[in-house]
Amino acid sequence: MIKKLTTLDHEQVMKFLMDEPSLNLFIIGDIEAFGYDCDFQDIWGDFAETGELRGVLLRYYHSYIPYGKDNFDLNGFVDILTRDPEFKLSGIERIIDRFEEAIEGDLGRKQVTYFCECRKAQFKGESANLSSVKKANLEDIDRILELRTKIQEFVPNPHAKEMMIKGMEIGKARTYYIDAEGEMVASASTTAENSISAMIVGVCTAPEHRKQGYASLVMEKLMADILEEGKTLCLFYDNPEAGRIYKRLGFEDIGKWTMYR
Repeated sequence: MIKKLTTLDHEQVMKFLMDEPSLNLFIIGDIEAFGYDCDFQDIWGDFAETGELRGVLLRYYHSYIPYGKDNFDLNGFVDILTRDPEFKLSGIERIIDRFEEAIEGDLGRKQVTYFCECRKAQFKGESANLSSVKKANLEDIDRILELRTKIQEFVPNPHAKEMMIKGMEIGKARTYYIDAEGEMVASASTTAENSISAMIVGVCTAPEHRKQGYASLVMEKLMADILEEGKTLCLFYDNPEAGRIYKRLGFEDIGKWTMYR
């Protein structure tokens, strides 16, 4: 049986998601940040007849993330998300593979990435001086988004500014950056920050300023600050060169993540 979840289900939901806390950080983070009763987010749960929770489906705007055990109601979740003509699907590769088989039609551009994590004991920061790295505030958001427009690999998100503002205001996201000659040349952000983890996104350097170590400095400062708070850091990568940089800082692969855009 599938039903929309409420605060009354919270304890059971969080226990269920903690089976794989890093891989579920988006769902955990959005529940902690926005709860069960807001216009841009919904959470559904699939329950067995015994009352055991078997699956969860999160809607955040038009983005949907499913998670579940082997026996969750796949077709029931497919019916929910396909009612949204703008739905975009992402999640753990082994789960999204099942949705691909069940959904007819074009899901969009597919990207499969490695999902990795780093805990404080794994961190291998090397730079002694990170004073050039600054933490962004709301007034810097337009500059951050302008830098991202220079990155060919980044997919534009029409909700990006709104989401960054909201994330900063509620402590769900932060960005660190470096300026050179008055220009923002590199940045890295978090999203889905929650009580136990954070996802690093938007790691980038302006094309004309690459190969100077800027992104590594920004990453080290971001990682040092968040790991000191006792959180686990996670990120995606599909570029082998980027993967080597992240692993040099202490990240380890724990799975694969599929995104449709």
